[in-house]
Amino acid sequence: MTREPAAGRPASTAPNGQPPRVRVTAPRTAAVPADSYTVSRELDEQTEVGELFIGSLIRSQLRLALVVAGGFMLILLGVPVLLAFLPVIADLTLFTVPMPWFLLGAGVYPLVIVCGALYVRSAARNEERFLDLVDDV
Repeated sequence: MTREPAAGRPASTAPNGQPPRVRVTAPRTAAVPADSYTVSRELDEQTEVGELFIGSLIRSQLRLALVVAGGFMLILLGVPVLLAFLPVIADLTLFTVPMPWFLLGAGVYPLVIVCGALYVRSAARNEERFLDLVDDV
């Protein structure tokens, strides 16, 4: 098998009659990475690992919902407890509205809004952390 010289180079042989040495280098194309399993692929194929990640997200969202609902209920049930321990408050009126009604009406709605805003912000943070985990790098 003979070798043809590269364009513009003369064919030469070494003094001992053997062909010249040729330098072999790596190919110029990048090597194809091994087929790795990413988290998003695990989720798409619904493998055990993907189910573990989804279960973790669901548990964290459920834990958040229970904490926010528990805090809300604790504060909401605090109004009747306050009225039971301080019956003087039950006899007060504010703009002809009995104080217990005022506490429940004017105190609960801002509480609902604050709890809802905290829940939405924390749930979005949980989902963002999950997406950071799932992002293919």
